[in-house]
Amino acid sequence: MARYRTTVRSPRSPDDVFDYMAAFEHAAEWDPGVAEAERLTDGPVGLDTRFRVVSRFLGRRIPLEYRVTAFGPGRRVVLTAETSSLRSVDEITVAPDGEGSAMTYDADLSLHGAFAVASPLLGLAFNRIGDKARDGLRRQLGH
Repeated sequence: MARYRTTVRSPRSPDDVFDYMAAFEHAAEWDPGVAEAERLTDGPVGLDTRFRVVSRFLGRRIPLEYRVTAFGPGRRVVLTAETSSLRSVDEITVAPDGEGSAMTYDADLSLHGAFAVASPLLGLAFNRIGDKARDGLRRQLGH
């Protein structure tokens, strides 16, 4: 399993940051590891909202379908994607921070089956990818 956790501070309001982050179709705007992202369901983001995300990882394009599995309006969203070879759980929390907000992104990625042997290398690659996404979030959220 690989885990990446970061907190990004923003001058934007907590509601604004949460709305932007919960709309996971924006992932391609801040994460250079995401080639494409789109919302698959209509209406406001909430439990069971689904997103299609195509990630670039180790030279491959990996399509994933994320589903909102936990939702606390304005403060917390958990998105989960699972295939036969991997499981990704991304938790986003937003809290007031002075005049702006602090957004924490906590991602867990685990490999299954034949891919599980690559788990030790996964952590190193995941940290590099996470750092690039963090930098994109800082730019996007006005840090």
